[in-house]
Amino acid sequence: MRCFPDQFADLLTTRGEALLAGRHTQAGALANPRTRFLALDGLVDPKQARAVAMLLEKYLLPYLREMAQPIPPETIWEQTQNYAEQLPKTMRQQTAHLDNPRSAAFKVAQEIGLVACLRSDSYRAFAAALAGRTLKKKYGLQAIAYGAGDYAGPHTDHHPEEPAAARGYLDMHLSFATTAVRDQYLVYAKTGHFTEMVEVTQKPGLVTAYRLPFWHYTTPLRAKPKQDAKARRWVLLGTFLFDDQA
Repeated sequence: MRCFPDQFADLLTTRGEALLAGRHTQAGALANPRTRFLALDGLVDPKQARAVAMLLEKYLLPYLREMAQPIPPETIWEQTQNYAEQLPKTMRQQTAHLDNPRSAAFKVAQEIGLVACLRSDSYRAFAAALAGRTLKKKYGLQAIAYGAGDYAGPHTDHHPEEPAAARGYLDMHLSFATTAVRDQYLVYAKTGHFTEMVEVTQKPGLVTAYRLPFWHYTTPLRAKPKQDAKARRWVLLGTFLFDDQA
């Protein structure tokens, strides 16, 4: 693969096409308020998924910026009561937002066809098929790369100060891991406890969808022995607002 296809649908398997058409068993699953998270494999063609990882490694990786938010030391040393810990969102990863046409990352993403693919009608329709709801036409795009030891700490992705997102919204992640990755897990809460866990690197082109906000975190990525430098999980992230607020 030298560039991304113009339509996201061209990356899909027959099962992925069925979801796009609303015929998959999980189509519309996130319309149920009790369903906060989906992890679906077999929707993106594995050969295409491996090619996507190689393409991102070759062209986009040099244009990512590091995002590191460690645990603030004051969360311990300024605490005045037992068991009164408050942990802000912590993370370490590399990222690039793909919404700014003037950025170097956007220009490279455009040259390899990534922007066109993620702005295609079939990409937005695929997200809407998972949501089971109408989505606003404008949506955000981001590329994230987790290297060895990179993670995202417990957080909710709640935005109460933003009216359009305050009552919920949709994130869709497409995961593409290099062969040097051993594993990485997504852990999320159910009935108030972190009891659910999904491995997110071993199924090429895994699709995960989140009806936010809810509690979740991503464990540190682990590399295969002596392959830390080559181990990476790419995430292509789309953030969609609901066109209705049901």
